[in-house]
Amino acid sequence: MLPELIRTGVASLKIEGRLKSPEYVASITRVYRQAIDRARAGAEPPAAGYELQMAFSRGLSPGWFRGIDNQRLVHARFGTKRGVFLGEVTAAGPDWAEVRLAAAVKPGDGVVFDAGQPEAGEQGGRVYRVDPGAGPGVTRLGFGRGDIDARRVQPGQRLWKTNDPALDRELRATFAGDQVRHQRPLDLEVHGVLGGLLTVLARDEQGHIARAESAAPLAPAERQPLGESVLRAQLGRLGGTPFTLGRLAVHLEGDVMVPLSELNRIRRELVAELDRQRRRPRAWTLRDPGPLLGGRFRGAGAPAAGASATPELIAVVRQPEQLAAAWAAGCRTLYCEFEDPKQYRASVAEFRALQAGATEASIWLAAPRVFKPGEDWILRQVRSAQPDGFLVRNYDHLAAFAGERRRGDFSLNVANPWTAAHFIREHGLERVTASYDLNLAQLEALLGATPTEWFDLTLHQHMPMFHMEHCVFCAFLSNGRDYRDCGRPCDTRRVALRDRVGAELPVKADAGCRNTVYNNRAQTGAEYAGRLGALGARSFRIEFVWEEPAEVRRTLERYQALLRGEISGADLWRELRLINQLGVTRGQIEAPARALPRKGSAR
Repeated sequence: MLPELIRTGVASLKIEGRLKSPEYVASITRVYRQAIDRARAGAEPPAAGYELQMAFSRGLSPGWFRGIDNQRLVHARFGTKRGVFLGEVTAAGPDWAEVRLAAAVKPGDGVVFDAGQPEAGEQGGRVYRVDPGAGPGVTRLGFGRGDIDARRVQPGQRLWKTNDPALDRELRATFAGDQVRHQRPLDLEVHGVLGGLLTVLARDEQGHIARAESAAPLAPAERQPLGESVLRAQLGRLGGTPFTLGRLAVHLEGDVMVPLSELNRIRRELVAELDRQRRRPRAWTLRDPGPLLGGRFRGAGAPAAGASATPELIAVVRQPEQLAAAWAAGCRTLYCEFEDPKQYRASVAEFRALQAGATEASIWLAAPRVFKPGEDWILRQVRSAQPDGFLVRNYDHLAAFAGERRRGDFSLNVANPWTAAHFIREHGLERVTASYDLNLAQLEALLGATPTEWFDLTLHQHMPMFHMEHCVFCAFLSNGRDYRDCGRPCDTRRVALRDRVGAELPVKADAGCRNTVYNNRAQTGAEYAGRLGALGARSFRIEFVWEEPAEVRRTLERYQALLRGEISGADLWRELRLINQLGVTRGQIEAPARALPRKGSAR
């Protein structure tokens, strides 16, 4: 797709790869470099499928570039490198397997047998021999004695090539050793007059400048005066350095000369100085911070005048049936995040009936965390439910819910006073949620430097692990491509992803069909509620995912007791863990290790 992308005007491409080998980096970079060069020249992209798959591949895909198709993006057959598909096993013995080959294989290649159950462990090893098989079109692959368990290699299993030593050697040759493999242009200016020193200035593409002078004055030329051809020949001898000669500007007056050895010394001195400058970290440029960043914030470290002295619990509910339970537990501020925004209107009506004129109560609705062009209908549907306010989760929501009461969700990533002030003062949000990335010490520092009434703090939650465009409901509970033909199984089914240790992580869909995967273990900062309250914090979020109404009510009642000082944070932590079997941990809000009590001490 590179020719199409380049025609759209794309000017920069990013290659991602975490914890990958040097061979991977070399392979992927050169594949895309060659493809870009060919596309810009109007030629067809190279056939690089083999190298891309052998570098590291769980299967190649254009992602969403060809449109949303949840059936094709993730096959879920395996989650590790597979490489090139070699074919299906037709027979197997103690140290051999016969395969109808779909791709080439040679001795030394690494292979793996795919039985469709990677969690149970897989058979594989190096190919020792490649011989004709027992039947037409069949190849026998030989393995070292004991390398594979023949009892676990069965006909019908798929065989994949996972490693090609010859390709690895080729790739290592492109970067191993001290050889310079890329040179950058170096522009030179040469200045001098008879009787003065020869001065050479060098500038690289990053703006670094080096200067070197001759040790002795320029002398009259007896035969061939110093000119551009001589200077280019001597100063351009940059082999073995990261530079190549670019522009050369000569500003010499009269017929002068200097020993060639002196030109060589100047060249070496310039290269050494530029290399030193390039290795040095780039200097920061400080600008006037202005009145917002330069000053302190009013009321820092204490609640503002008129702020409630009583701590408030905010229930974040993700199931409509949790709403009444949260109200029954005494919560008068509710944040709702439902998969189907059509349910918001009924939930607002239910809340109004419970509210019965209580002016201090309020219900706030959240739109999907990600907004894309063409999804305005979702925002209009959320707004039409007429809640008391809206939970702003991205910049598009700031405009979509303009003129309404708004508070900021965790996805605004408020981790410092300046970000908080930006949303409160510049955009008029009533509050923002402190970032989930902050530990206790950082949270205390934030509250100490900022008006505390600006913040909602999350005490209890299932941490959202990641947010993805791929919809597992559509992919595995339907035959549809997207929401238009999937039948919306997310409305009636619950889905969890089982991780490598058997934990089941809840998955929730939103109106845009994006999925959020949550930690299966709720985490709590209950032990630190007192310290946060002493700093002036008054609004605490308690979040739920799948909890039944009775569990929602019980959990909120225990947090109410905590805020009233009737139980300690440690009591709540132990009690919820025992009764609800949630495996509650203190999680990200935990203080740095040096601030915690020693092992065995009272908490």
